[in-house]
Amino acid sequence: MQTYTVQKNEHREITITESGEYLVELVGPGAEATIGGTFLAENSDHIDIHLVIHHKAPNTLANTTLKGVGRDRSKITFLGRIIIDPECGNSNSLLTERILLLSDTASADAIPELEILTDDVKCSHAASVSRIPEEHIFYLMSRGISRKEAEEMVIEGFLESSSNE
Repeated sequence: MQTYTVQKNEHREITITESGEYLVELVGPGAEATIGGTFLAENSDHIDIHLVIHHKAPNTLANTTLKGVGRDRSKITFLGRIIIDPECGNSNSLLTERILLLSDTASADAIPELEILTDDVKCSHAASVSRIPEEHIFYLMSRGISRKEAEEMVIEGFLESSSNE
């Protein structure tokens, strides 16, 4: 397991680039973490991310966004868990898991979990698994763009867009 510890008043940017188990611990008041990862799974690839964001001090902040695109016979699994310990009020944590599937044989699981053991926190999660809407492809193709290029443009926009959309 890869562990990241964020100390008092520290802001840390964490980028996840490969399958594995990850633990982000916010151990001091004022600790902030921005966690992100984008993944492209092709052929029979299996991307498997297990991430725990553990708030161990009050007044902490974590913003997490995981995005994946699955093609062919690939599989993507995002398991994200937020834990906020007792006595860790005024903590704020957001977990977003988005997966775009490009074939009928690709599969995905987006599993967000919350374990909140105190009051006075802001905590949320969002998860989605979807396909490219045909209207998006049609619109781009009506502008003279090939289907393949249109699909690549939508994928690029999906992976680069902010988590607040």
